[in-house]
This record gives sequence, structure tokens and C-alpha cells, in this order.
Amino acid sequence: MKALVLAGGAGTRLRPITYTSAKQLVPVANKPILFYGLEQIRDAGVTDVGIIVGDTHEEIEAAVGDGSALGIRATYIKQDAPLGLAHAVLTAAEFLGDDDFVMFLGDNLIEGGITGVVEAFERDRPAAQLLLKRVPDPQRFGIAVLNEDGSISRLVEKPADPPSDLALVGVYLFTSAILDAARRIEPSWRGELEITDAIQQLIDDGASVRASEVEGWWLDTGKKDELLDANRIVLGAIKRRIDGTCDETSTVTGEVIIEAGAELHGTTVRGPVVIGAGSKLVDAYVGPFTSVGPGCLLESCEIEFSVLLAGCTVRDIGRLEGSLLGREVTLERTVRRPAVHRVMLGDHAQVEIAKG
Repeated sequence: MKALVLAGGAGTRLRPITYTSAKQLVPVANKPILFYGLEQIRDAGVTDVGIIVGDTHEEIEAAVGDGSALGIRATYIKQDAPLGLAHAVLTAAEFLGDDDFVMFLGDNLIEGGITGVVEAFERDRPAAQLLLKRVPDPQRFGIAVLNEDGSISRLVEKPADPPSDLALVGVYLFTSAILDAARRIEPSWRGELEITDAIQQLIDDGASVRASEVEGWWLDTGKKDELLDANRIVLGAIKRRIDGTCDETSTVTGEVIIEAGAELHGTTVRGPVVIGAGSKLVDAYVGPFTSVGPGCLLESCEIEFSVLLAGCTVRDIGRLEGSLLGREVTLERTVRRPAVHRVMLGDHAQVEIAKG
């Protein structure tokens, strides 16, 4: 079996972060989202991995390399334009050949991995097997309708009146039959070749399309609040490890990871928290569910339930909460007069200023 990982999306819902960074490389608990999926694929025994890339291919390739550090063998497949998931499958046809494969959306996080569904697929070998999750708002997703025997009878994309609450998670297992089905569908109203249409073609052909349900959490990290929630959940499973240095005036409580080279001076940290290598915290408070990337400087500030990417400086700004800061962001209080807010913000930035 092979794997096909989709890492070519533009990440428009996470702008402005994704203007300068691939959305699949935005970190959760200081590890790129993409790496969680690649590790779960490896843990399921699949090591031959094709990665669909787009305009951010150089950054993806620099991060993953040949895949050996993650225990996989990576092959990069360029998709010229984001023309749908079925188009991505056809773009990878030469890599896939006649092999079975698992297709994994590169910005998904799934509790417990995919080993069980891979084993079930290899045992039963339906034409397709889809991972589903019950959701409270099915109108936002592609939805599956099941037969009594657990097979899928039809798929509906973002229905106004959902016939079920079983959403497509973004993990699919296929035989090579999906290639023929994808070649026989037409573009949707969005101008894309939809994977749901290709799977429906398999169903209409009489092929077996099975379902497996995710029992734990499934996280779509496409928006800021979703990413912060993913960070919260993943941090909830970390174990305490302190490789950096803490002076005698600092206090570290709970499950906290402090990477080598990080320094704490007069700082309080309450886990779960991850502090990246080379970061320096001075007279600061870092509260639960916060990830501080490598090389950051935090001074005379309070931060909680936030994600800071590499190289951020936060100084003398009071309390920061529910925030996502991109690479090399500087957020500090100035003593210059007049006492006004001075900002430089990119497209799609969001700033909330508390009433004083």
C-alpha cells in the first residue's frame, strides 16, 4: 500500500499566517500539522508516500526532505492548480500505479491514528473505505448516508438539510478503481473534480464502499480558533520534560516541555505548555494551552491559550489570550508620544483591542 498526502492548498482561512507559510506547516504543540499525519501513516505500516504540493512546494520539501527523518520515503508530486481532490488523485496516477493507497488531507489531526482502518481495508478490500465522524453541524461538510450493513449508499456535499451527521474526515482508502471513476466524472459547479463525485461513481457502479467511524477527536485546523483548539487538545497529552534552564525565581507547574536552550528568568509557567528551543522568558507568565515557538522573547507579559510561531517578541503588553502570532512578529508597548496604537498589519489580519 502507498499513501497520498495532500499538501497543496493555499490555506486562505488562516491568512495572513499562510501568506508566508504553508498551512500544513503551521505548528500544533510546536510540531507542523503535516508531521502528525505522516507519522500516523508510518505507524500504520505505510512508508511509500506521495505528497501533492502546489505553490508552497519549496517549503514543504525543505521541511520533509526525503522523509527519512520521519521513517517514510517521500515523493513530491506537483499539482499545477487546486482543481479538486479527484484531480489530485489523477495527477498522482503514475506514482500510484495499480497499488492500493490511503489518501490523507495534510491539515487534519485525528486521535488514535489510522492503523485500525488500514488493517480493516486490507482485510476486506472494498473499492473504497472512508473515515467518518459524527458532527453537530453536518451542513458544513461532505456527508455520508449509510446502508443497514454499514456500506455507504450516497454522499452529499454540504447539504442544507443534512440526511445524516456523518462527516467525511479527510482520510480515504482506495483500490486503483478510484482512478477509473475519477476519469469519468465532470467538474463540479466550483470547476473542480470532486472526490465525493468519484466515490459516488464507484457506488453507482455497484462497487463496495465501506465506512469506519472515528471514535475520538478529529480536528480540522483550517481556521485560527480551530487551530488553537487543536493545540489545546494535543498539549493535553504531553508529558513533562525540562531540557532548558530555569532560575531560582521561576516556577514551572504541571505538564510542561521546555526545549534545550530555552531560558526562564523570574517566570511562571503553568502547563500544559511547550516552550521552544532558544526562547527566553523574563518576568513573564505563560498559562495553560500555550505553545511558544523556538527563538521567541517574552518579557513582562502574560500569555495563555495561544500559539506563537518562531522568533516572536512579546514585551510589556499586559495579557494576551486566544491569539495566533506568525513568525518574527513583534508585539510591544512603546513609550513614544503621543500614546496611540501603531500597527503594521497584512491582508486579512485581525486585531481586538479591549475597552480601557
